[in-house]
Amino acid sequence: MIILIFFLLHWYLSLFGQTFYLHRYAAHKMFTMNKSWELFFYVFSWFAQGSSYLNARAYAILHRMHHAYSDTEEDPHTPHFFNEVFSMSVHTAKVYHSLATGTLKAGSQFQSNDPVYPVIDRVADSWLTRVAFGFLYTLFYVSFATHWWMFLLLPIHYLMGPVHGAIVNWAGHKYGYRNFDQPDKSRNTLFIDILLLGELFQNNHHHNGKRPNFATKWWEFDPVYPVIKLFDRMHIIQLVKQDPAPNS
Repeated sequence: MIILIFFLLHWYLSLFGQTFYLHRYAAHKMFTMNKSWELFFYVFSWFAQGSSYLNARAYAILHRMHHAYSDTEEDPHTPHFFNEVFSMSVHTAKVYHSLATGTLKAGSQFQSNDPVYPVIDRVADSWLTRVAFGFLYTLFYVSFATHWWMFLLLPIHYLMGPVHGAIVNWAGHKYGYRNFDQPDKSRNTLFIDILLLGELFQNNHHHNGKRPNFATKWWEFDPVYPVIKLFDRMHIIQLVKQDPAPNS
């Protein structure tokens, strides 16, 4: 039981850091926060992601490119030019790494006032730190696993961020229903997205990329949006006033 609790904690804490901080804050600027809270969530996202740490600036640029080129050959992670999810993920990783290291210079239209903490990035992005997190995950399993099959979960811990991204980018543009007639092939995979914390409402999100609530129909539920509303009321963040027209 303790292994499954640990797995679920890592799954959802890492996913929250990705969707709340990297996606909705860094990439889309759906809300603002002061520098103290920005640093807090930067560090939170690092520890939650652990061995699969993602640089906030590189992630934000990559994601803006995805919206601009959605489901075309220039999209860094569309499933429609790959035979399976692994090759798509490898391509995405190459583009991300090029952005993170500066070997790929994104156009000015993809640049913004992104959160950047170079010292944290150097430490978090080092192989020594990544291996250290992987060692701690493994040590935890050695200490508490009660069945051999539990060790099959370890690779997901090592690659938690890419696993989340692969599911969202593949399923969210191939499977499900559409509320909006978008020029891309984005879809909503689940009606109530507990599994990926709202990220699988891709059609809704591509229709209006600035909307902090990824659910649009009364029967859809984005579990991160109530947290965002709570943080807004607590003055941890400040929601940005929405434009009346969709803006992806």
